[in-house]
Amino acid sequence: MLGCMEKINDSEGHPSSSHQTLKGTSKWATSLENLLEDPEGVKRFREFLKKEFSEENVLFWLACEEFKKTQGKKQMQEKAKEIYTTFLSSKASSQVNVEGQSRLSETILETPHPLMFQKLQDQIFNLMKYDSYSRFLKSDIFLNHQKCEEQEENSPEAQTAAKRASRIYNT
Repeated sequence: MLGCMEKINDSEGHPSSSHQTLKGTSKWATSLENLLEDPEGVKRFREFLKKEFSEENVLFWLACEEFKKTQGKKQMQEKAKEIYTTFLSSKASSQVNVEGQSRLSETILETPHPLMFQKLQDQIFNLMKYDSYSRFLKSDIFLNHQKCEEQEENSPEAQTAAKRASRIYNT
């Protein structure tokens, strides 16, 4: 588990941040959609789901989001097969529990389209939204991260920067 002062870097090695009007845990707490839009939120949610033995749900949801952006039939076929074998087949290594997965036969993988997994993705989203997400908001992972954010906001450096900004904009 990450400590308060341990910084997270994005894929380019820059410190990750969520400096929007609402940031971090405040934004995550408003909706599962906001949580899933924030790379740091996804990271913390995955950490939580791993402890609950249901990380495959968010991994499947993320894979479906990536699949929708896939261009070209060959790439779509490859990604569709990867999603099917990883999450949906009876022999899947990270099988998700969705209704109707048996009706999604391997033959559909030959003619993929961007929304072919949408119904299954929606089922998993709703499962996370009405089950895992509410528990995540009460989890130590979320609460500790929230406490760290509050400590950072109340730190002397943050207050000094805020005062400097205030002086600059109020002159």
